[in-house]
Amino acid sequence: MSKITIAIDGFSSTGKSTVAKQIANHLGYVYVDSGAMYRAVTFYAMQNGFIKENYFNAEALVANLKNITISFKFNPQLGFAEVYLNNRNVENEIRTLEVSNFVSKVAEISEVRQKLVEQQQHLGKQGGVVMDGRDIGTVVFPHAELKLFMTASSETRAKRRYSELIARGETVTYEAVLKNVQERDYIDTNREDSPLAKAEDAIEIDNSHMGLQEQFDKIMQLVKVTLKKQV
Repeated sequence: MSKITIAIDGFSSTGKSTVAKQIANHLGYVYVDSGAMYRAVTFYAMQNGFIKENYFNAEALVANLKNITISFKFNPQLGFAEVYLNNRNVENEIRTLEVSNFVSKVAEISEVRQKLVEQQQHLGKQGGVVMDGRDIGTVVFPHAELKLFMTASSETRAKRRYSELIARGETVTYEAVLKNVQERDYIDTNREDSPLAKAEDAIEIDNSHMGLQEQFDKIMQLVKVTLKKQV
């Protein structure tokens, strides 16, 4: 049976990465977290003073893109691939609220998107890949055999994100997380280059009131139907 490409797009904190990992592990496919790639570039910009509160030197970041190498290395103990920036594991450092506050601004830069889209397309050219992000079904893999678009209310997503951050030991407020979610929604859907949008042939899944197992089962049914069409 031929392997397919599964593109999962949607708003922030809709659990795209969680379900993408589940599906990839179940099928034995490669999982690529495209959002983590943008977070890694954002973290690089922060570390080098290119972006901070009320300041963003986009030209300096673009000039330094050639110095950025992003890779994924599978961690058998965790069961998924961790993100490496210039050969350093940054999996935990890129998941902070501080990075979340800047990542949409970095993702607006056309040169950043071009560099990462090229890498993403290279990673998935053989098929057998599950990739999640904002423009996977519309830009990265417009011909993916299965496209999903994840959504949920901003309040539901903020509660989920808040719980994750608190569990990691971060000191944050629900109000700050909700504001971040809403601001990212606005930037992601209104940027000029590859805005977040549902592909015409994508299947929308609203998981506001859906558990992880129910969501997994629903998507696996869609995967099975899609795989049968490839025979």
